Amino acid sequence: MLTVLTRAFRVPELRGKLLFTLALIGLFRLGQTLPAPGVDVVAVRECAGSAEGGLLDMVQLLSGGAMLHLSVFALGVMPYITASIIMQLLAVVVPRLDLLRKEGQNGQAKISQYTRYLTVGLALLNAGTVVTLARAGRLLPGCARPLLRDPGLLSVTVIVLTMVAGACAVMWMGELMTDRGIGNGMSLLMFTQVVAVFPGYMSRIFVISPVSFAVMLAAGLCLVAAVVFVEQAQRRVPVQYARRVVGRRSYGGTSTYVPLKVNQAGIVPVIFTSSLLYLPTLVAPMLPDAARTWVEINLTSGAHPLYMTAYVVLIAAFAYFYVSITFNPAEVADNLRKFGGFVPGIRPGRPTAQYLGFLVSRLTAPGAAYLAVLALLPLIAFAILRDPGTQQNFPFGGTSVLIMVGVGLDTVKQIESQLQQRNYEGFLR
Repeated sequence: MLTVLTRAFRVPELRGKLLFTLALIGLFRLGQTLPAPGVDVVAVRECAGSAEGGLLDMVQLLSGGAMLHLSVFALGVMPYITASIIMQLLAVVVPRLDLLRKEGQNGQAKISQYTRYLTVGLALLNAGTVVTLARAGRLLPGCARPLLRDPGLLSVTVIVLTMVAGACAVMWMGELMTDRGIGNGMSLLMFTQVVAVFPGYMSRIFVISPVSFAVMLAAGLCLVAAVVFVEQAQRRVPVQYARRVVGRRSYGGTSTYVPLKVNQAGIVPVIFTSSLLYLPTLVAPMLPDAARTWVEINLTSGAHPLYMTAYVVLIAAFAYFYVSITFNPAEVADNLRKFGGFVPGIRPGRPTAQYLGFLVSRLTAPGAAYLAVLALLPLIAFAILRDPGTQQNFPFGGTSVLIMVGVGLDTVKQIESQLQQRNYEGFLR
């Protein structure tokens, strides 16, 4: 990776894109540390430092420490990512969105516009929920101090609008990084959120126990290597194109392959499951005493067997569901048939679609198991490690490692492709 970055900085155009991307990342981190107007910074720091628990740690990790600190960019990239996932799901259900998806660049532009509108709506909902919980004293359990200087309606409205504006600014920066930077703007911002809290986690673990720090660091390196191996794994389905003669020229006759990744769903099932399991905790204060007690015992602690079972089952279900809506074997088989391609030993058309569907189903099973193991790693660590401080600061969750490795690999591939493009242009000149 360092070699790729060194080569990229030697190209003036890529150097400008990298510096532009780094500048936006710095601005993004500044917005995540800047408190929203009307927030008691001292009370928030004291309560956020003493708060602990698997769900709170996950919120801190995925928001870069901004959500519980009620900063300007407290919502981060989650509203936009959630809106993008919802639009992908709606494209399967709503025929109009499916037609826009197939129209090419114009259709994608309209879908992007709808995604922005949905992002604003989700940001308004998320910001209202967070500020309402902070106003009622339920955002950080065990915090007796008020987090807002003025709990009045005008002050709360200003804080909510500030967070919504921050989410819109983050969305704009992500799209700007994609257009004028090195690409993958939203993914890079999510990568920044996760990586930003790692030094603090690791330093606290080292202070608590240097031995635990060494063991956790070694285990983290092994986990990263395993994630890289699985993320790069794919099943290559060979495709042969028939030779065609048009006039005096012949076309086709080449062979290629259709890559089918083991983890075809990516991190989406883990995000869906985490959001779904977080809902009972949010609505628990509004339930009767018996129901609230049951939720707090069974669905709040990550070490509870019922929570782990629900986590695994939902991740597997969402993995199969997301792969089924993002990869259409019939469409792939039809495209191969149109261009004269076929899988050796398989007839074109419906048999090819059935064969591809069978392969995708077989690959989704180990992919879902892989995601479930990654998601269960921090929960198992919470159950094994008896030191509360180590539990609270456990950084190597499967979600965070998957984000870091996946985005890191995609970014390196983007830079390498742009470097190769510049090399070919220089050769042609």
